[in-house]
Parts: sequence; structure tokens; C-alpha cells
Amino acid sequence: MNLYIGNLAHETTEADLQEAFAAFGNVASATIIKDRLTGESRGFGFVEMPDSTEAQAAVNGLAGKDMRGQSLMVSEARKRSDERPSSGGGNERNRRFF
Repeated sequence: MNLYIGNLAHETTEADLQEAFAAFGNVASATIIKDRLTGESRGFGFVEMPDSTEAQAAVNGLAGKDMRGQSLMVSEARKRSDERPSSGGGNERNRRFF
């Protein structure tokens, strides 16, 4: 089960997530999402736990708990839709104005 972890302190490391979630079972991966330009944490990440019972125990046990001064948000990650909304934009030279 893939879990979303929100409200992470910028100092939180993937090792911190691994350690916290390992108390509830096997952790396949722990990833903190970072800004492409600065490399700074964006304040959220994902933890993959193969056993859904252990993952649910982690959700129940860690949601609202303090990690590095922040109250964790923990929930099952939503699946990304195949169709992502367009942000508009495009090539200005190919636009026609009437």
C-alpha cells in the first residue's frame, strides 16, 4: 500500500520516514518529494508498505504524531489519474487571434 505523508518538516529525511514506519512493519521505500530547482523538501512524501494490514496500522499509529516539530498527516495515497488537466499555455506563435 502506498501512503501519503504530509506536513513534513523540511529537515525530515527519508531515513526518518523509514525508521518511523518500520515500527509498524516492512517498508519497501520511503521518498520525500523535493523541489526540482532548489532540491529543498516540498513538505510531503510517500512510503510504500507491501502489507496492507501493516500499512493501515502505520496510518492509525502515526497520523497526528509529532515528527521534528510537525504533526504528521498520514493517509492512503490517491492514485494519479491518467489524464492530467492542461495548464493552458502552448506555443504563442501558433495561436490565431480573430
